[in-house]
Amino acid sequence: MPGPSPTQTAQPDPKPKNHRRRLLFLAPPLLAVAVALLLGASTNPLPRRFLRLLLGPKTSVLRPAEPRPAADPSPDAGRPPCVLWMAPFVSGGGYCSEAWSYVAALDAHAAVGAGKNFTLAIAHHGDLESPEFWFGLPEQSKNLAYRLAATRCELARAVVVCHSEPGAWYPPMYEALPCPPTGYDDPAFVIGRTMFETDRVSPEHVRRCNQMDAVWVPTDFHVSTFVKSGVDRAKVVKVVQAVDVEFFDPAKHVALPLPIGVPVMVPEGSRLEHGDPKGRGFVFLSVFKWEQRKGWDVLLRAFLQEFSGADDVVLYLLINAYHSDTNFIGKIRRFVEESSIKEPAKGWAEIQVIDEHVPQSSLPSLYKAADAFVLPTRGEGWGRPVVEAMAMALPVIVTNWSGPTEYLTEENGYPLDIDRLTEVTEGPFKGHLCAEPSVDHLRALMRYVIGDREEARSKGKKAREDMMEKFSPEIVARIVADKIQQALVNTQLTED
Repeated sequence: MPGPSPTQTAQPDPKPKNHRRRLLFLAPPLLAVAVALLLGASTNPLPRRFLRLLLGPKTSVLRPAEPRPAADPSPDAGRPPCVLWMAPFVSGGGYCSEAWSYVAALDAHAAVGAGKNFTLAIAHHGDLESPEFWFGLPEQSKNLAYRLAATRCELARAVVVCHSEPGAWYPPMYEALPCPPTGYDDPAFVIGRTMFETDRVSPEHVRRCNQMDAVWVPTDFHVSTFVKSGVDRAKVVKVVQAVDVEFFDPAKHVALPLPIGVPVMVPEGSRLEHGDPKGRGFVFLSVFKWEQRKGWDVLLRAFLQEFSGADDVVLYLLINAYHSDTNFIGKIRRFVEESSIKEPAKGWAEIQVIDEHVPQSSLPSLYKAADAFVLPTRGEGWGRPVVEAMAMALPVIVTNWSGPTEYLTEENGYPLDIDRLTEVTEGPFKGHLCAEPSVDHLRALMRYVIGDREEARSKGKKAREDMMEKFSPEIVARIVADKIQQALVNTQLTED
């Protein structure tokens, strides 16, 4: 007989409480030392008040309350349970931006009268903090961070969300603040929010997922790969991501004046070489981390083979470092020199690398400056830049595999074919399979988008409509609040 649907999880029995006192004595000193190092020895210019709030151990979190008599006069008596969301809130990157979208949506959901039966708190967990990311946040987000980081949260009455890759979960496999803070027995309910970009989940991560009370993944693709890899089907739940359609709204932003950045392949006499603004050409934009998975090599090969200096087109690249230096211009030029790509008779097509930090608050203006977004990725957990571009009504060309299959259609974008699945040959996911996007199909799609701009604009309009109807913060907040409500009922922290 088939088991329960992964998206309609069977309700587990209330979680038994069996506190491990040894962990309670050990964890606070270790956590305090980690925070002291961050606050005392680090030269990080992040505000100390915020770091103390976001990273600092709270007695109420690390030491679950002792059993109290029925007539409890303490300040916690009668308080609603807490949702402690632990994520890399000041790191930048996919998990960071996704976590922000969730907590902002939940907070707004509570502000209009919903979700009042629990409080929301946040704590930094996972990757190291990034000052550039923090200072680039809109003031509204910073104020939300201060408020939620200061929220009192009693661990014994908390639903803890560990929003990161499983290697950061308790006990972390590298230097990171643990989640859950003191292990799995002390919180009332523990949720792992994670995803993978390949066709499977590694055995160690499967084991870590099965320690959780529930595992939230963003797409049907992940439900399938996690269950097939061995994660308990009853624990796997699809919870889609939100995209801030109010912030990423083309009607609210002015296009960032172009050109910006540094030219990489510039034909002689180019208008961008002389500083002319966008207006006559077609602008492709790609946003990604510098790693093979993002398919930057596929993008460069397709663009440089399809276009030449005779084409009124430019490719802008906003690249973030990923375990590498930031000499992206040198890396691109070296790739072109070592590849079999031949320079066209009329010179190379224009490529511009944006070599300056673009703060989060300015990202919508960058999207607004483009005519189309392109990302021939080999695998995505979700694809934050993709849905941001779609919310900004841009036509998108994206690999039709892994995370994007949850929202990318022929009606709202240009799904990119894959030639085959290829084996990862190095790193922690060696042996896994990922997609190999088609260079020929990418060339054809980019040429087609330039040739039929009216259809491209129509698909961009449909993309924004889909983001608003299916992935807006209000809609996703209701989904997340409902899943949290189920967890509270399961642990008898609330009656309904």
